[in-house]
Amino acid sequence: MGIVAGLDSSPDFTRIVVCDTDTGSVLRQGYAPHPVENTQGGGRPADVDPQAWLLSLGEAAGGGLLEGVQAIGVSAQQNTLVPIDAQGATVRPALVGGDRRAQVAAADLVDALGGREAWAQAVGCVPQASLPVTKLRWLAKSEPEAARRTALLLQAHDWLVWQLLGRPPRRTTDRGGASGTGYWSAATGAYRPDLVELALGHQAALPDVIGPAEAAGTTPEGLLISAGTGETMAAAFGLGLGLGDAVVSLGASGSAMAVHPEALVDRAGMITSLADATGMHLPVVTTLNAVRALRGTAELLGLPDLEALSDLAMKSTPGSHGLVLLPYLEGERTPSLPHTAGTLAGLRRESMKPEHLARASFEGMLCGLADALDVLRGRGVEVRRVFLLGPAAELPAVQAAAPSLFGAQVVVPQPADYAAIGAARQAAWALGVSQGTLDPRTPPVWQGAVAQVLEPGEELAVGQAVRQQYVSVREQIHPGAFQA
Repeated sequence: MGIVAGLDSSPDFTRIVVCDTDTGSVLRQGYAPHPVENTQGGGRPADVDPQAWLLSLGEAAGGGLLEGVQAIGVSAQQNTLVPIDAQGATVRPALVGGDRRAQVAAADLVDALGGREAWAQAVGCVPQASLPVTKLRWLAKSEPEAARRTALLLQAHDWLVWQLLGRPPRRTTDRGGASGTGYWSAATGAYRPDLVELALGHQAALPDVIGPAEAAGTTPEGLLISAGTGETMAAAFGLGLGLGDAVVSLGASGSAMAVHPEALVDRAGMITSLADATGMHLPVVTTLNAVRALRGTAELLGLPDLEALSDLAMKSTPGSHGLVLLPYLEGERTPSLPHTAGTLAGLRRESMKPEHLARASFEGMLCGLADALDVLRGRGVEVRRVFLLGPAAELPAVQAAAPSLFGAQVVVPQPADYAAIGAARQAAWALGVSQGTLDPRTPPVWQGAVAQVLEPGEELAVGQAVRQQYVSVREQIHPGAFQA
């Protein structure tokens, strides 16, 4: 038995799991929050000193947590840009998250290359405010002196791997992380330095993209460091996803992604074509409205929390007595309706009860995510089972409706930091390859996540009728919304 560690540096904390290389069993774990001050509004800051990630890492690894560990894998938050100068120092704090400051820059970049389709063809995604390429454009326009000094572009996991290795001359990244930058194509496996220049105003050095089972290097203490990857890819790897598996994430916004053997180019820009941590691909479709629609409905009904909303919804029946909620409260990305609002349709005297509105909010959220899954299915992506992630996945109203609305088996994994587990699995893979015990084409087989499995069963026909009710209202209010 070997011992490896997986490190997940999320926006708010660092979690480390230490695992058995043979089975993936978690032997011990550590946790530490990031020493980052919240903004005045209480939200996350858009600028973060990367040293905060290192401080949190050191605290999480305290108490001899890494004793006996032979290799470390690093997962970190995506959509980060760490600009480095010619001497290897950070030019400014890292730009992180969905940075609203960059919204105008995103629109500028789309126009500069000739539209959404041109970007989709070039790199498999269309600039949004969160993408590193968009942050580069914002930097060039808003902080030209910092942009001028920027000589190297790293993301969070790239920077952490570089630090762990003692800042060697060679900087590395992986396919998964590179695919989320907006200047690397998952389809061609190559950077687009012309897009860096388009955004930043000049060329900059980019980290070498190494293979999924390749080691980034060895620390001065002799620890092997694997390639690392973004949180999304690490979580998919930690869950053990394969072909036919999709993941639906329930946050304030939502997303649907699935494992696919090839990169997808979506002219409409609804699909972001990411690479995964195994050599496959992870096409992703996002929705702006998921749990935010549930929270809004709970507030409207005067309920204290989502558990109460779920309990109330379970008193209604599938179809919510004809009530349909199109949950486009913040506009919507899938379908592309950026300036629209939500719609409540089907109001009749018998449907105007709190429990029916509660049920409609769950069905509306899940139907919106079913639309996202259908975007993937429409491009030939196989979806046999859906892993449902996020605290809202535990709600009875979600579990009751999701299998029949998605038309697939639904798996609700036991809560765990699957990104950290995926990073550890990557470390075990790289370690095994370096020792000659594992094939670089085949990752180690670890025990699957403990999960609740829900089948559509006899409710499938009912769920599809609810789905059709939703689609009919959507087409009436927003005709042709999904036509490219």
